[in-house]
Amino acid sequence: MHTKQTIIVSKEDRERLERLFATDIDDSNEQPHLRALREELDSATVVDSEDVPPDVVTLDSTVRLCDSRSSYEDSYTLVHPEEAGMMDDHLSVLAPIGTAILGYRVGDEVRWPVPGGLASFQVKEVVCQPERDGFFALPSNTSTH
Repeated sequence: MHTKQTIIVSKEDRERLERLFATDIDDSNEQPHLRALREELDSATVVDSEDVPPDVVTLDSTVRLCDSRSSYEDSYTLVHPEEAGMMDDHLSVLAPIGTAILGYRVGDEVRWPVPGGLASFQVKEVVCQPERDGFFALPSNTSTH
């Protein structure tokens, strides 16, 4: 589904996602992109927040993406699902593009299926990353819905 490589996630992000999977997602109805995220989390390199490389997309990061076909660029903040509607640029970690970019690094090419083909974006920049900026316990990081 995504470009095959090992993603990097913080222990805190992994715990938040595992709680989310445990409470909000019905295994029998699970979408393919969520199954792919679970598989990636199972094989992810998990590190302490203080050890997350500064160019990795984490929860609550703002990232600049470039469409590989059109070269269109846009920025998004990857958030917990209930925060996704708060601002136009907030992107749920459970949306197909959200599950695709979590844990990837600047320069990585990320691909996932969309109606009519395959979407492909490059991670151009991690504009803001809580771990890099020293924010390890944001209120949204503890949300369990």
